[in-house]
Amino acid sequence: MLTGTFTALVTPFNTDGSVDYSALRDFVQWQVENGVEGLIPVGTTGESPTLTVDEHLKVIEETVSVAAGKAKVIAGTGANSTAEAIHLTQEVKRMGVDASLQVTPYYNKPNAEGLYRHFASVADVGVPIVLYNVPGRAGKEIPLDVVVRLSSHPNVAAIKEAAGSVERVSAIRNRCDLPILSGDDSLALPMISVGACGVISVASNVIPKEMSAFIRLALANDLAKAREMHRQYYPLFHDLFIDTNPIPVKTALAMMNRIGPTFRLPLCEPSEPVRQQLEKTLAQLDLI
Repeated sequence: MLTGTFTALVTPFNTDGSVDYSALRDFVQWQVENGVEGLIPVGTTGESPTLTVDEHLKVIEETVSVAAGKAKVIAGTGANSTAEAIHLTQEVKRMGVDASLQVTPYYNKPNAEGLYRHFASVADVGVPIVLYNVPGRAGKEIPLDVVVRLSSHPNVAAIKEAAGSVERVSAIRNRCDLPILSGDDSLALPMISVGACGVISVASNVIPKEMSAFIRLALANDLAKAREMHRQYYPLFHDLFIDTNPIPVKTALAMMNRIGPTFRLPLCEPSEPVRQQLEKTLAQLDLI
């Protein structure tokens, strides 16, 4: 069962744009030491679209090596090509990952049957998969009927709901027993209150210890204390999305001296007003 806080890891880059594997290892170690239940390398937050296949697999391999059983690893191996998603998933199977994150195929916008066959084919590889419903990026929702069909596959372990809908969590829970992970930090508390079992978090890159504590309170049904933490950290949840993810979170981490401030095009540094807003919020939370 995948429960708790799973950090959607950033991918640190050197100033020349190459992957900074040393910074990655240090960052993963810091995450593990601060109590997150799991790590998700090379998802959207890890700038997966601009990593080469070799880099993609090495980032996952380094994450598994450092996590070393102390935190679960859900490897981002999704693609809008079923063959590519299968290949990447086969490659990480030998690394001993706990699961893989499978994004809705983007741009080609398959129909419901195509979506079912895509996810089922990847699940057949033998690695537990987490469906990733993110219509804002993929241009397509995983229909509820498809989620229900897939929930009976023995290797479909959970779904990440990043459609911004608490009602959708209730709809899934009403139709099947598939575990649900919130894909939005700001909606983690309400989603858990109606049946989600954790969060795939951007904010936990910045506040791994605090985010983990917050989610544990919510899962323990200590809603009063969980609401207090939600209110405290809501400004951070909000501000990490005032520009395209992962621009704000990498900028915040650079301000905290955790990683360098480098992006790969087409992503680039934020505007000065965005920087100032992030700096203000981090300072108010005593993070810088």
